[in-house]
Amino acid sequence: MSRAFILPDLGEGLTEAAVVAWLVAPGDEVAIDQPVVELESAKSVVQLPTPFAGVVESLGGEIGDVLHAGTVLMTLADGEAGSGPDAAGDAAAGGSVATGGAVAADAAASPIPDAAPESGALPSAETVPAAASAATDAAPAAPPAAAHGDADASGAVLIGYGTRQVAASKRDAGAPARFGRARSGSPAGSPPRLQAGRHSPVVSPIVRRIARDHGFDASELLGSGPDGLVARSDVEAFIREQEGAAASAPVDARVEPAAPVAAPVRSPSAGEHRVPLSSTARAAAAHFTRSRREIPEATVWMDVDATELLAARRQLQEATGERFGVTALVARFVVAGLARHPSLNATFDAERDELVLHDAVNLGLAAQTPRGLLVPVVHGAERMSLRELRDAVARRTEQAASGAFPPDALAGGTFTFNNYGTLGVDGSAAIINHPEAAMLGIGRLVERPWVVDGALAVRTVTELTLSFDHRVCDGAEAAAFLTFVAHCIERPISLLADL
Repeated sequence: MSRAFILPDLGEGLTEAAVVAWLVAPGDEVAIDQPVVELESAKSVVQLPTPFAGVVESLGGEIGDVLHAGTVLMTLADGEAGSGPDAAGDAAAGGSVATGGAVAADAAASPIPDAAPESGALPSAETVPAAASAATDAAPAAPPAAAHGDADASGAVLIGYGTRQVAASKRDAGAPARFGRARSGSPAGSPPRLQAGRHSPVVSPIVRRIARDHGFDASELLGSGPDGLVARSDVEAFIREQEGAAASAPVDARVEPAAPVAAPVRSPSAGEHRVPLSSTARAAAAHFTRSRREIPEATVWMDVDATELLAARRQLQEATGERFGVTALVARFVVAGLARHPSLNATFDAERDELVLHDAVNLGLAAQTPRGLLVPVVHGAERMSLRELRDAVARRTEQAASGAFPPDALAGGTFTFNNYGTLGVDGSAAIINHPEAAMLGIGRLVERPWVVDGALAVRTVTELTLSFDHRVCDGAEAAAFLTFVAHCIERPISLLADL
């Protein structure tokens, strides 16, 4: 018999994911908890394990397709070990899903520079919120249960599935579906129709967007799914119907319809084309908008002579035989500055009008990745030596190259450091990584004329820019933090007194 692996809800409001790569093909035999597909959500790239063992019969989409929670991800037939009359109860359900954290930071963020690459890793397993199953008679799914002492059962829990061996049973036609009882369906040949005031369930944001782009509300359609659920095929069928009606309408028609069914289909102007945002880009856009809307930010900046910093780096590398990048060195100065000015390592609680000071410094590093702008986090930076911080930055650099981070790497940041100088710019009006209170940026290192001891000299200069939440501190506190970091860059040896 066949089993349907239903795509679970990915949590945190994420209802869709794009297929990045299939790790199996039809005809392959898979084991419980074996990763079968890589999916990209708005939060992370994850590997999804199968809760069933068996032979892959079919895949639910091609690479690049967007799949939605509740749809069939893949179907499997019982394998050799599961053949026989009692095979329906021989496969256990289980698994795990990794999800990532938030995106944010500055529109001019950069790759994390100056760090030796290390081997990266795909996201680790993490349990996610519950998934709703929309299995039908054509795609039966195993109900969840708990395993007790079964060596073949999954060791993890994939939400929507269990870990006990149970027989997959066919859903009764009248059983409650995801949105109530499945409706009996429209008469044969009747197309989907709009009705003002109707509120059909619409799960997919893409379905809503397609309908909106063509001038109507998807929820006013009578969907073909359970309880009138509107699927993408319903919307597309309705659009085709309207386009066909418009094409066949007589030019000199004198009889107007009783009521308009939908607004005219909009077509792009000549010379234009539309590019839909990826799930990551949509999440980033929402994050940027929230930061600008909620945080009353202010910005201070100053030029800094970094000549002594580069000299200290050369001396450090000669003394240790190891490589230390500018990002790691400045990050260490930032951590020391936050110990002196903890209000910048904070979060503003708008509901309670309170400032939440964080004991740990979880340093975000704004990075441009193949998936777009992300902010991987180095947790517990206040406990690290310079060498440990350098190695932690190197790990995040390696992961940024592929855009695949462990789930905890994109969550929990308390302050963000952005080295946008690698993009060749001097400064930036940074967008604070909500809900953090501040972000420090450093520009490119360039040689400029500089006055030293009353004489003009050529020095290596950079610009520091600090964006901060004016609710958490005033300009004097922000300026004090900025000048401390600048002083460490100009005279790195001065930090020795605090180490």
